[in-house]
Amino acid sequence: MATIAELTTKEAPTWCPGCGDFTILSTIKNAIAELQLEQHNTVIVSGIGCGSKTPHFVRTYGFEGLHGRGLAVATGIKLANNKLNVIEVSGDGDTYGIGGNHFMHSMRRNLDMTLVVQDNEVYGLTKGQTSPTSEKGFKTNSTPSGVLEDPVNPITWAIAAGATFVARGYAMDIMHLKKIIMEGIKHKGFALIDIFQPCTTYNKVQTADWYKQRIFKLEETGYEPTDKIAAIQMGSMWGEKIPIGIFYQESKPTYEDGTPQIATTPLVHHDISNVDISPLLAKFK
Repeated sequence: MATIAELTTKEAPTWCPGCGDFTILSTIKNAIAELQLEQHNTVIVSGIGCGSKTPHFVRTYGFEGLHGRGLAVATGIKLANNKLNVIEVSGDGDTYGIGGNHFMHSMRRNLDMTLVVQDNEVYGLTKGQTSPTSEKGFKTNSTPSGVLEDPVNPITWAIAAGATFVARGYAMDIMHLKKIIMEGIKHKGFALIDIFQPCTTYNKVQTADWYKQRIFKLEETGYEPTDKIAAIQMGSMWGEKIPIGIFYQESKPTYEDGTPQIATTPLVHHDISNVDISPLLAKFK
């Protein structure tokens, strides 16, 4: 099983000083090491974004896909080899905007994978445009008069769409975040972990002080993440107090459980050396 040093690649991140991506990267490596996940049986997938370079910085298998298409790639990987630990790491714009369609249907299918979203409420890589989670009125170079739309709520969206593990963490609370990520990876089914993270360059509103004044931990209130309606109500809380922690968790069959082709043997291990496809080809002549 890998140690933190063994999970660390020679490539170094070039993120802005103070970016939450640094702590998220460190926490993911710590979670993998503590769970004793095998490197050769773990895959980190990403789309495009500041933090989507994460597959380059963790010594497991990795795939950096197209903008918004990380979950489509992760789905293919999971169905090709359902024994793999599949983790996608992407930003709020990548996941909830450009990849919103894949996000919704991945949750509906309840694929057994973990989605870690680096949610800084802005497009950082492309110089600070508003993202789907930017608050109404948020001003950027592309929206100088402020955002007109209400932001999406990843927590309530995920619960309503069928995710079986829905949580939110904070990038600057590493120990709490590590516990959430570990629970998400251990969960059998689709796990969403939305992570608040400061963007020190382009988001001067949701700063570390802003989060510190507002966030509180659900588990410290006696909250139990088993009631879907209560989870939606708690996930709707926003303003002076904002909860982090596990909002909802349930157990139900995964997409892979209903796929007989991989019930006993992963697809990549099927013997196709004696498969005759000539009857199929004949149909297209």
